[in-house]
Amino acid sequence: MKNRRTFFPHLRWIFSVSNRFSRVDRNGRSAVTSLLASLGISFGVMTLIVVMSVMNGFQMGFKDAIMEISSYHVRVSGIDGSAGQQFLDWCKKEKNIRSVTPFYEAESFVVSTKGRQSAAVIRAVPSDILETDSGFAGELAVTAGEFDIMQENTIVLGSGLAYALGVNPGDPVTLLALSGGSDVELLSRSRKFTVTGIFHSGYADINSSFAFINLESGRKKFGTDAKKTYGLKLNRVSGDGIVINEINRKFPQFKAESWRSYNRSFFGVLRVEKNILMMLVFLIFVVVGINIYNGMRRLVFERRSEISILSALGGRSGEIKSIFIMRGFLTGFAGVLTGVVLGLLISINIGSVFRAAAEIMYYAQYFMVLAFNPENAAYVQENPMYLLYATIPARILPVEVFMIALFGILAPLAASFAASRNVLKMTVAEVLHDE
Repeated sequence: MKNRRTFFPHLRWIFSVSNRFSRVDRNGRSAVTSLLASLGISFGVMTLIVVMSVMNGFQMGFKDAIMEISSYHVRVSGIDGSAGQQFLDWCKKEKNIRSVTPFYEAESFVVSTKGRQSAAVIRAVPSDILETDSGFAGELAVTAGEFDIMQENTIVLGSGLAYALGVNPGDPVTLLALSGGSDVELLSRSRKFTVTGIFHSGYADINSSFAFINLESGRKKFGTDAKKTYGLKLNRVSGDGIVINEINRKFPQFKAESWRSYNRSFFGVLRVEKNILMMLVFLIFVVVGINIYNGMRRLVFERRSEISILSALGGRSGEIKSIFIMRGFLTGFAGVLTGVVLGLLISINIGSVFRAAAEIMYYAQYFMVLAFNPENAAYVQENPMYLLYATIPARILPVEVFMIALFGILAPLAASFAASRNVLKMTVAEVLHDE
């Protein structure tokens, strides 16, 4: 209780003196430096929050599509006979397992009646997968026809694959070449399927290479050597290691693989890209910290007489240093608070921001062409990239926002602490002699 009674008065005194210095320096060079530093921190925090939110939306759109449609969170193979039912019963009891989907998979060379062809991955899944796997249904949008694979020899194609083949719902396609076991013909024109639907996802490679048929068709077409794989979806993606360890302990004969082992290079590139962006924007804070350091050094020199008088009146070295550290903290806090608010507002309304930017750039380009080359004004169009970015939903992660704000406050604090180290280097007599 005694420490509390002494701490708060000291804190009020430090804040009062720091605020007094700030009011006195409102028209000086130190005030301009402080204002520019605060604006720099605000700009850095705002930029970093917006960049990270857009990048999260861009990357997670890919990751969600890959994990929900293609790779799953955990894949389990090597399940034969009655062990499959035992495994399914165990999965129902696990709280972290959201859904289990058995599937077969083979590579194929698909040909349409128009003579077009394309390589594809043919995946045989349960016909009711849209009802049993909410994540799959959420990431896969049917753009034409229906996702109907109830009947034998029906197929649903990705939008890119359907475009390459030039087919629509109701058209036939042939799996001319098909990978499989020894009882599967490599080349055959008898594997005819009818397109019932076309889907689109957030990942272009899935759209251009994936097709779905039902399990029964896969069992017949892929041969007896086709291995059934179980795809597990988890409530917590980060819990894949725990689930795999449990599977290895209870079913040592199975092979369980995490989503981290699939598309490892692609996920690695996304992570490196994100880290580089963070590093580049964090350099803003380094520059701001240097400016604050120089401004604080100037402030210490300008206020050397007041500092010496405070020391002569009983002010301790730590308290006097805290005056300048407090000013650095307030500078950083004001910039961080403004930057966080602006960054969150822009991130939440990122679609409107990009659409507004597209219109501004269009009219600016239009008037420039109209002024210098009016005959080509009719050919000016909006930049489609802005409209594409407007469709990407920004994803704000609270942990990242907190770390950005924390770094924005620590940068001016560190600069203020470094600048105040020699705050009492001159004695009172030396200061009065200089005066």
